[in-house]
Amino acid sequence: MGFSLNGGGGGSRRRRLDALSEINVVPLVDVVLVLLIIFMLTAHVMEFGLEVQVPKVKQVRDSAEELPVVTITRSGELYLNETPVNIHRLAEEFRRRFPAAKSVYLRADAQTIWDPIAQVISVLGDNGLYVQVVTQPEDAGR
Repeated sequence: MGFSLNGGGGGSRRRRLDALSEINVVPLVDVVLVLLIIFMLTAHVMEFGLEVQVPKVKQVRDSAEELPVVTITRSGELYLNETPVNIHRLAEEFRRRFPAAKSVYLRADAQTIWDPIAQVISVLGDNGLYVQVVTQPEDAGR
């Protein structure tokens, strides 16, 4: 009766089993790296909204209502929920897209001159909409 650890017939079977029991992780790493690169390239596209710095005030009332948003950028461009709109067609476009809305958020950049803001408030008010101005608390940046 002889025993062989590495050179016998039983040893060759063991080597075959060892080779089958190892997992090749290289394809997994490749897939993960490709997904990471795709995520890094598309992450900037997922940012949403217009870049507007609203004025800071001492008192802010929180509101969780889902309302349409009219945005006025620093340069005076007008948007209705991120879609550019002309002020002369604002009321018509608003009623077409939001027929049941009674209120609207007005978000204007802090550096916007007052005239476009007043004109938008006037147009929306004349059409029976309650205008809620979006602001930010003074201590929010701290």
